[in-house]
Amino acid sequence: MTASRPVPPALRLRSVTKSYGPTRALSSVDLDVRAGEIVALMGANGAGKSTLIKILCGIQRADSGAIEIEGRSADIASPAQAQERGIVAVHQSIADVGVPTLSVAENLLLDLFCTGAGPLVATPANVRRRAQERAEPIGLDIDLDAQLADVSLADQQLIAIARAVSHRPTVMLFDEPTASLSAGETEKLFRVIEGLRASGVAIIYVSHKTADIRRLADRVVVLRDGRISASFERPVEINAAIRAMIGHDLPAARPRATSDGPPIFRIRNARLKKREAAFDLDVGAGEIIAITGPLGSGKSALAGAIFGLWPLAEGQMWLEDQPWRPSGPAQSIASGVFYAGEDRWRTSFFPSTVPFASVAGTISFPFLRRWRAFGLLPIRQEGRVADDAIATFGIKAQSRDVPLTALSGGNQQKVVLARWQAEPARLLLLDEPFQGVDVGARDDIIRAIRTSSAGRATIVFVSDYEEALEVGDRILTIENGAIQAADTAAETAIPASSPAAEPQLETV
Repeated sequence: MTASRPVPPALRLRSVTKSYGPTRALSSVDLDVRAGEIVALMGANGAGKSTLIKILCGIQRADSGAIEIEGRSADIASPAQAQERGIVAVHQSIADVGVPTLSVAENLLLDLFCTGAGPLVATPANVRRRAQERAEPIGLDIDLDAQLADVSLADQQLIAIARAVSHRPTVMLFDEPTASLSAGETEKLFRVIEGLRASGVAIIYVSHKTADIRRLADRVVVLRDGRISASFERPVEINAAIRAMIGHDLPAARPRATSDGPPIFRIRNARLKKREAAFDLDVGAGEIIAITGPLGSGKSALAGAIFGLWPLAEGQMWLEDQPWRPSGPAQSIASGVFYAGEDRWRTSFFPSTVPFASVAGTISFPFLRRWRAFGLLPIRQEGRVADDAIATFGIKAQSRDVPLTALSGGNQQKVVLARWQAEPARLLLLDEPFQGVDVGARDDIIRAIRTSSAGRATIVFVSDYEEALEVGDRILTIENGAIQAADTAAETAIPASSPAAEPQLETV
């Protein structure tokens, strides 16, 4: 009887190496992923995860090494070749999903239209029928005639998955797919991914969220400095994976601040919309309030109203006992109220061709008018502030003069947050400051926020409850546009490196 030959892995990487000038992004990476297996790829920002994904997608080419799909050599020189060889990707950015002004049906078939393989007669009926054929395999139940811009972020993500699955992939790559999703939307996405695993698709899942990894991963592979530093089978010991990722344990606990003096910032009888419930809010000096709620709960709307992007529907605000009715961001910044928005690309970045696209320029831009002397750009002060920020936040950059686009996502986020600590603030508003950053970078950011918090009020808006537990002295929940409850248990020290059970909530 002839022994059966072993089944090759769905994906095999051998000695994959990539450098950018003198920087070695990947160094002799070996990785196997079996059919029907979910491998979570963990790593600090800049560890090489994005480079590896780009090589597999055909966006970039490795300098050396080999890629095999189901035992066959695969030379991948473009995204089209990656797709032909059975590798498809779902990226973090919803902007990559499709065209907002086209219908859901048209976006489901967008790749066919772009390659000329769409319906020969593109009548609405033909487009809807072909789109339905792509939606059904993953259970996407959605109005096919709706514009893409009008559907939820989760459904937009599922549209990208449906389009990818239609190519019958051997390997699927997910790069931070839950970064902008609510808990309910995340669960919907997880069920689809688990269905893909059950059908035999090999999956590489990149995420900084430990809850995602606990739920999905059959195996965790850790990248550090461009090399695979460790691998863990299910059940994954997350603390050990974090040690392998950043080289040390996170602090066991964080001190919690309390404020006995008068509040720096107050809200009374506020409504974000006319028909929503009214709420109050007090934030004291040195205190960090975490406001948590799912996507669409009103947390970003509240942050924008405080900063002056739009008015409250009803209610009053006070900043250090003076009525606070900002006419816009310029008045807020002049008054010491600073805001880091959720979408760093839209609110904080400059195109690489603009003079202020560098690390130093990004940090200094809001304060240039105040820093100018005799109409001259404050080059020396700009450089000093940038160097201090790089040291304080642990920003990994070759120099303060490199553009932000040259940095990893986590280091970009650190620069954006460092901008709003270039001058002392009276009130600091941070909307999703940990989006797209690893646990080590998150620890750097929290430490920097806490170190500078004395004398100001700080409000952090996050959708992830674990992040709220880590950063907040008090935790408030927001739902349907109104603050609902306060978590008094957060006044005790909470381990930063392990998931905390949700404490009981008390009505405010």
